[in-house]
Amino acid sequence: MLKNVAAVLLDNVHPFELGVVCEVFGIDRRSEGLPAYDFALVAAESFSVRAVPGFTISTPYGLDRLEEADLIAVPVGDDFHTRDFPPELLEALRRAVFRGARVLSVCVGAFVLGAAGLLDGRRCTTHWRYAAALAERFPKALVEPGVLYVDEDPLITSAGTSAGIDACLHLVRKLQGSEVANAIARRMVVPPHREGGQAQYIERPVPECREDGVREVLAWMELHLDQDLSVEQLAGHARMSPRTFARRFRQETGTTPYRWLLGQRVLFAQRLLERTDDTVEAVAARTGFPNAAALRHQFVRSLGTTPHAYRRMFRGPARL
Repeated sequence: MLKNVAAVLLDNVHPFELGVVCEVFGIDRRSEGLPAYDFALVAAESFSVRAVPGFTISTPYGLDRLEEADLIAVPVGDDFHTRDFPPELLEALRRAVFRGARVLSVCVGAFVLGAAGLLDGRRCTTHWRYAAALAERFPKALVEPGVLYVDEDPLITSAGTSAGIDACLHLVRKLQGSEVANAIARRMVVPPHREGGQAQYIERPVPECREDGVREVLAWMELHLDQDLSVEQLAGHARMSPRTFARRFRQETGTTPYRWLLGQRVLFAQRLLERTDDTVEAVAARTGFPNAAALRHQFVRSLGTTPHAYRRMFRGPARL
């Protein structure tokens, strides 16, 4: 059942993420042979809700409107990763799930679900910048930071901004079929399904190290990603035994030299795919992979997409 949809508004709601929910569920498309939803904006705190960046949204609906919804959507707002939420809203969400309704969060709207206790023991996601904060604040949640959305029925959580489109269309596809989801996607001029996850968007800065020897080796490794580097060779640069180096490297970076090297090679490959005309084979050679197939394998494993798909997505139209 997907007939009655309500979007919850908290102060400083972000209009894009709210607009995603409104676009998918709030527009009457019956003239095109598509289903229409009984859609409402619900104020969780005040009937006049502040939106970023500085306008207000008025609605006649309060939290009692959630009692009849098949789907409750929770778009993101400012400081959701640190703020507290109205107890009445959290209780209404718990009641909704108990009676069989679905709850969908966009971006850090997942923090509202966590505060209601709905993420305990469940897989979930949020914007990659706040995935660690979500896991820390709700340690019983099973946070997956690299995906666009997670369907852990009756909860659907999505990553940042446009991943809310993916989650909404997924739910339509699941409950009402591919034809309906594809038709809505065409009207929105978006793909009905995207490859990969949000791993390809995550920034991976080099960690700051307290250990001088490890810090020097990290800088040296970055300049020699195309070489076949062994722990023994790296330990020699750090003037340590291989065992001591491996232990201190893990203490400083949280991973092994091999895994760190793989991550930096993939990161360098991303930059080359974005900024150069090098073939995938040439990118593989410059980043230390034996061939294009090895690069492709690691790229898919790390980012959930292929080098060619990544290049299409992140290079400007003029370059392509």
